[in-house]
Amino acid sequence: MLSILKKEITTYLSSLVAYITIGVFLLVLGLFLWVFPDTSILAYGYAGLDSLFSTAPYLFMFLVPAITMRSLAEERREGTFELLLTRPLTSLQIVLGKYFAGVIIVLFALLPTLVYYFSVYTLGTPQGNIDTGAVIGSYIGLFLLGSLFTAIGLFASSVSKNQVIAFTIAVFLSFFFYSGFDSLSTILSLQNLGLQGLGITEHYQSISRGVLDTRDLMYFLVLDAFFIWVTLFVLYKQNGRKFVNTAFLSTMGILFSLTAVTVLSDKIFTRFDFTKEKRFTISPVSRKVMGGLPNTVNVTVYLQGDNFPGGMKRLQTSVKDMLADLQAYSHSELQFKFTDPLKGVAEDQQKQVYDDLEAKGIEAQNLSVKTDDGVSQKVIFPFALVTYGNKSIPVKLLQSQSSMSLSPDEVLNNSIQNLEYAFTSAIKKVTSGGKQRIGFTEGHNELTDLQLADAMRSLSDGYLVGRVNLTSIPFDSLAKVSLLVIPKPDKAFTELEKFKLDQYIMRGGRVLWAIDQVSAELDSLRGHGGEQLAFNKQLNLDDQLFRYGVRINYDLIADMNCSAIPVTTGNVGGQAQIQLLQWLYYPVYLPMSKHPIVKNLDGITSQFASTIDLLETKNIEKTILLTSSPYNKKLSAPHMLSLQALQDEPKPKDFQSNPKITGVLLEGDFVSDFRNRPLPEGLTEKINVLAQSKPTKMVVLSDGDILRNQVGSDGSPFPLGYDRYTQQSYGNKNLLLNIADYMADDSGLISLRSKEIQIRLLNRARIRQEKLFWQLVNNIAPIGIVLIFAIFQHYNRKRKYAH
Repeated sequence: MLSILKKEITTYLSSLVAYITIGVFLLVLGLFLWVFPDTSILAYGYAGLDSLFSTAPYLFMFLVPAITMRSLAEERREGTFELLLTRPLTSLQIVLGKYFAGVIIVLFALLPTLVYYFSVYTLGTPQGNIDTGAVIGSYIGLFLLGSLFTAIGLFASSVSKNQVIAFTIAVFLSFFFYSGFDSLSTILSLQNLGLQGLGITEHYQSISRGVLDTRDLMYFLVLDAFFIWVTLFVLYKQNGRKFVNTAFLSTMGILFSLTAVTVLSDKIFTRFDFTKEKRFTISPVSRKVMGGLPNTVNVTVYLQGDNFPGGMKRLQTSVKDMLADLQAYSHSELQFKFTDPLKGVAEDQQKQVYDDLEAKGIEAQNLSVKTDDGVSQKVIFPFALVTYGNKSIPVKLLQSQSSMSLSPDEVLNNSIQNLEYAFTSAIKKVTSGGKQRIGFTEGHNELTDLQLADAMRSLSDGYLVGRVNLTSIPFDSLAKVSLLVIPKPDKAFTELEKFKLDQYIMRGGRVLWAIDQVSAELDSLRGHGGEQLAFNKQLNLDDQLFRYGVRINYDLIADMNCSAIPVTTGNVGGQAQIQLLQWLYYPVYLPMSKHPIVKNLDGITSQFASTIDLLETKNIEKTILLTSSPYNKKLSAPHMLSLQALQDEPKPKDFQSNPKITGVLLEGDFVSDFRNRPLPEGLTEKINVLAQSKPTKMVVLSDGDILRNQVGSDGSPFPLGYDRYTQQSYGNKNLLLNIADYMADDSGLISLRSKEIQIRLLNRARIRQEKLFWQLVNNIAPIGIVLIFAIFQHYNRKRKYAH
């Protein structure tokens, strides 16, 4: 076999046709990757070789058949194949020798593409910011694809003595196995047969990301063995020899063994993630959720369309990769598809599509796309809809940029980091049966059902949500509540209510305190001539919170990083002139903590917030979740508030101060506020008093309006975190959902938000200055390498055979 291998390689590399074929392959590949804008690495903007691994398969369909078309066809046309059989060689050795020679030549054609890696490595920002492990894994995928196309080409070469016919057959078979099954799977009558799994595309795309799945590996090995076996069968038939012999039995045995292993590997498989951050490695939490799906879950992704810029293409690819990875552990119970909701829809019918999607929680967004004529606007739907039975949950794929401190690339990267949590959380909620209970307290003038409408509706997708009256609820029923939310009380708690609350915590209950210590409302300001005295509330909770380790102060935060309010600034023609002005008492918090509750969240809007002090308490771990900006000022209550302050431009030097704490997570063993104290009056239930809590946790927010949604003039609630005046969405809803997942769900789902993916960008300034240079380098250098090798090979042969 080695002698055949050496002969094939030597013969091929001694031919001018070989270098022309490889040179044309590298030239076309270079043009696609470095010149043509739709597939250009430079236009894509990210330090990776994704374009190489998505473009190369289509060029391989012509390169590999051109390499293999002469291997057996020429031997048979010239009658030298019979001569080979007279040597001590079996047909299997001849075929394998030619096969491995073809694979080595394909590798030889790929070697010059390492110039592309060097270029991206050099152009990265900072230099070298490329995921080398992912590139290596992707090259493995390209090698496996090349080896399969070689086996197909070898079979085609055995069918005909004519090289052109062999080339044509190989191109057709390569294209059919790569894309044909995907096309067949779109036919309505064949959609449920899973034909795409028989094609190369699904398996190659999985590996080309930098992930080697044993099921994909076995797919390529089985097809390689199959085409080698079929090639042997054709050769035996052509030579009139009996095929059922030792060679037949051995190849048949290998083929059946590989097929059996492939079937088994669908149940028992492993994956090797070559990427630096292991970004395609699904966490045990997600695997458990996917493995326990009771029935089919369908995911419809609406982020589909043409002419997306590089960022949207990256998000689209990341969504597809994440769903494919989750599907691998779902025993085929997770199905997904991508669709463009506006495709084929007449312009006069598009509004109906928008309305239908909005009713499902899917919102359209305008995307600016650079074109040759300037910038055009494109409507996209960066959402997915997770459906199980008759229940559906929308998944937001692209986070909104509520802060100028984050670049669009950072917002996009945060969105990609959040995909596993977003999908797994939605799938778990839509399929969960026995839901945990979340209770919102009432009886102290807390936020009303209308003001909490979207908070309660959003939580109801995964939990049983209702109101809880601490006075009337039996303690046994209270103990069954997984999370208790105290949403902006305005009336003092009785000692009996505090006792129930304390003993609920001692038994491991979790509490979200959303407390306003100062009474101040914008509506009151407008209704009292633009002025109002902000005064202290008497909630009777200070001692209890103090015992647990925090103190909410009687003050207000004025912050230059704030949201706007509508203000009447004049009257023209009988029409009031409304202007949006920044209101310092509506701070917007930009979460800087890496804790899963707030990691990668959009800005959080609040109203009339106070500061929080952390106290020294044993066995309690305190994590700061929210803080004001460094440009803030603390105002002690009581304090006179006036809308006239909107006329004055705040001076940054007057607001320079350390960020103030406005949200904190407490975890540990809490000491009872009723330790060594008599039981409160009015207690009729027998409750065993615990002096120390089980390990539990609570979140304290110094503003209850974080949980309040705005209400329209018609009495309908807006989504939580949406400002109807500025039409901006903040991260309040996601903050609440994250708190609920962290506090009430012990499955560890929230830990998925800790996933980190590094941003790998190209140096755009350098690309603008050196674009032509790198285009020339990557189109000339690979061909130059092949040319130098050809000259060296020519002179080496001339010197060797000169005498």
